[in-house]
Amino acid sequence: MAKSICILLIALLVAPSLATAQDTLVVSLSSVMTRSLEISPEVRAKEAKTDYAEARHRLARASRFLTNFTATSAHSTAPGLDNPNGTNSEQLYLDPDVRNDWQNLSMFNRVEFSALQPLWTWGEIGKSIEAAKAGVEVEEAATLETSSQVAERAAQLYFALQYSEALSNLTIEAGEIVERALKEINRMIEEGDDGVDDADLFQVKITEQEFLQRVVEVDESRKTARAALSRLMFLPDGQTVGLESSILDRLEFLLEPLDFYQEQAISFRPELARASAGMEARLALVDVAKSHLYPKLFLGLTGRWSYAPGRERQPNPYVGDSFLSRKVEIGFGFRQNLNFVQTRAKIAQAEAESAEVGFQNDAARQLVLFEVEEAFRNVLIARSAMDSQEQKLQISKEWLRLEEVNFDLEVGDTENLVKAVKENLSIRASRQEAVYKYNVAVIKLLSKSGILIQSLEAGTLVGL
Repeated sequence: MAKSICILLIALLVAPSLATAQDTLVVSLSSVMTRSLEISPEVRAKEAKTDYAEARHRLARASRFLTNFTATSAHSTAPGLDNPNGTNSEQLYLDPDVRNDWQNLSMFNRVEFSALQPLWTWGEIGKSIEAAKAGVEVEEAATLETSSQVAERAAQLYFALQYSEALSNLTIEAGEIVERALKEINRMIEEGDDGVDDADLFQVKITEQEFLQRVVEVDESRKTARAALSRLMFLPDGQTVGLESSILDRLEFLLEPLDFYQEQAISFRPELARASAGMEARLALVDVAKSHLYPKLFLGLTGRWSYAPGRERQPNPYVGDSFLSRKVEIGFGFRQNLNFVQTRAKIAQAEAESAEVGFQNDAARQLVLFEVEEAFRNVLIARSAMDSQEQKLQISKEWLRLEEVNFDLEVGDTENLVKAVKENLSIRASRQEAVYKYNVAVIKLLSKSGILIQSLEAGTLVGL
């Protein structure tokens, strides 16, 4: 039992702790996982990054139209005109005596605007949009990966609490057995029974002290498990978590062949989806870098309007007044980046990054296949250990029953009875540990296969 307690404590210490409260929220495995996913700040943080990637994608799509569209206004004062000779307003530029009249100021306003519409960019805009879209897929896959981790952690803590509850029930039963044994041995010693002596009494008292130590360990580990699950679910102060069923049973799980889980992982593991989307983004960015080698065709539009009262527009095309003007220019143009050496270096960098992501994709695929196989074989190991504990428990029950019958018939040995009782309790604790490990192994296999969230959403975890 000591080994079982240690394993439980190690499993629970990785989670945050929380003081227990008064109100109890009764939960099942599915509700624990669902609530943890809904409230997890880790998942919310990943969703925020997805929102950022989606905004960047919208920005890339918006860049297809009017990539540069600005308007600027200026407001000040402007001088009037001093026309001492009374020259006609359309011939003021011919009169050398006409001057700016700074004693007669008026408001001056100017508005300038410019617009640039790309027409042909050799794939720069289109590939930038593809890269941004792939970036959204990368973040979505990262969110799903985090969700799977949170759901797996929630399931493990749920089973850990069930495990601690089972051990708590065992300590209660063990306490009753020790108490009965002490009373029986004291009675037999008082009656002068030759089958028992003081050595038997001391042995049971030592067992009693061991039991008292286990009571504290099991009780504190149960509180830790409950606090860990409450903290994971972000329960409010004054509320703690309770189990819909405190009985730790093996999951009703039909184990498929290894190939099935590996195929599921290739199709649904978010790590592979993220690597694939990352590869698409890098390939698109290579094309973006190559587009800078070629001239970009664009349509440009600029305009200016300025006005100040007291100024006169001159009809001569060679004479202008900056305080009184109107101008609109529109036409086609080409823009060419002449830094070819730098551009080719950037292309090489983009290609190297694309190759790196490709190699990472290959490595991730192999790692995923190994993780699935490892999780699959851990299920086989856990199932075998659980079946073995079931057989050992059956043998222990037969042994204990035999010793109890012999003891009742006064032909048994007290030491053998004590050994049978201790062995039975130890095996029962080991069986609970084996069931806990098996259930955790099943959850991990579903997670490594990329179908844990799907199973939860499809409702197939209800019967687990």
